[in-house]
Amino acid sequence: MNIFVANLNFKVRSSKLQEVFEQYGEVSSARIILDRKTRRSKGYGFVEMPNEIEGQKAILAMNGYELEERAIIVQEANPRTAPAGGDDRAE
Repeated sequence: MNIFVANLNFKVRSSKLQEVFEQYGEVSSARIILDRKTRRSKGYGFVEMPNEIEGQKAILAMNGYELEERAIIVQEANPRTAPAGGDDRAE
């Protein structure tokens, strides 16, 4: 299960995100999204938990949890979709 985590303090690192979610089960990955130019946190990230039940428990428990002085927003991540528009060039 892919979990979206927002409103993160810019100081939070991926390792801390993984640590707090491991309280609810196995975490296969945790990553903070960084700005490509500045390499600074954008204030959100994703946690991947292979067990659906553990993932749901984590979402319920962690939504609104105060992490590094900020109440985080935790929800199931929306699946990625292809970019809109596509290639409209005529051949």
